Amino acid sequence: MGTTAWSACAFENQTEVKMLSAGFEAWKAVADAMSECGNVQAELDQEFRTKQPAAFEANPSLYHIGGVSNGTLTPLLNAGTIRPLDDLVEKYGQNLQPNQLIRIDGKIMAIAMMVNTQHLMYREDLLAENGIEVPTTWDEVYAAAAKLKEAGIEVPLGATMKSGWNLAQEFVNMYPGHGGTFFADDNSAVVNNEAGMAALETMKAALDYTDPEVLVSDSTYVQQQFQQGKIAMANLWASRGGAMNDEAESQVVGKVKSASAPLAMDGGAPATTLWWDGIVIAANISDEEADAAFRVAMEGLDEEMVKGANDAAIWLVKGYEPTEMAQGAIATATANPAPPAYPSTVRMGLMHTALGNELPAYLTGERDAAATLAAIEEAYSTSAKEAGILE
Repeated sequence: MGTTAWSACAFENQTEVKMLSAGFEAWKAVADAMSECGNVQAELDQEFRTKQPAAFEANPSLYHIGGVSNGTLTPLLNAGTIRPLDDLVEKYGQNLQPNQLIRIDGKIMAIAMMVNTQHLMYREDLLAENGIEVPTTWDEVYAAAAKLKEAGIEVPLGATMKSGWNLAQEFVNMYPGHGGTFFADDNSAVVNNEAGMAALETMKAALDYTDPEVLVSDSTYVQQQFQQGKIAMANLWASRGGAMNDEAESQVVGKVKSASAPLAMDGGAPATTLWWDGIVIAANISDEEADAAFRVAMEGLDEEMVKGANDAAIWLVKGYEPTEMAQGAIATATANPAPPAYPSTVRMGLMHTALGNELPAYLTGERDAAATLAAIEEAYSTSAKEAGILE
């Protein structure tokens, strides 16, 4: 992705700038705005989180700008492959808002552009036709899904349960919602308990109502299921909401609404986590390249970009006007979902990996819940000892 048109950019960029980020709509809007400055190449890839660490560790770095979240920032921080941004913010960050400045140990290490969370999206027309109230708990979601299935909707529910990162995130959402905590004071894992069992049971209950291929279903898969009219509900990332009303690719324009993430249990917190997405600048590049990269990034994160892509995200950038589809994320955030350990920490990163590796065996029936939770704790303990955070 690139262009030589500078009509909407405040300067003509003469230095090659490369970015690697996720590929959802908000990043497309930012990349388009950056590219208007010239000499910009943006690689938008949903597997960015697995590619970034090695790419930024190269010297020189293979990319100048990284698109990150609070869940993918940690590996780059730990490796020392991104640079403090205080001097660049002073030079070019006059339009940034205070809540965009992500400080680690007192230094600005990232610039947040949007907030994100998974929350309920649903087909308003289908629920109304079948006399179903908007679900507020996961039990209600499954009751609604059963009623929709009886009404002839073959796959009423979508789910981001692709083996690996996505499936791990589903547990990270559900487990605190059932009152669980991930770690003891000595950094050991504590998921093999009643809350862990309840989280697994709640997750597995979804399989009665989802696509048989749910273990390959990620955010893009669920987004497309919605757009093609194949599903009625899903707990999906807020950043995907704008795509529902994209007339160029959606068959359900105006029909998908949003609500708070369902509670895992009555009286509990929404079963989700709060995230931010934003940019970092590579350490292993010249100061001249860093200067150009940050300046280009600020053009991509300006008010003009937001006005042209207001529906693509819940922006932290000046000029954002909350939309109807943003109401679900706003309702979720104001209901205080339980924070499991974000911003991401080393131990949470190791836990996430252990979850992604061990959970599929439970959902396929190869292993029961107790054995799965024990395997998660064992896998985490092994990697935590290797990382030096557990004796």
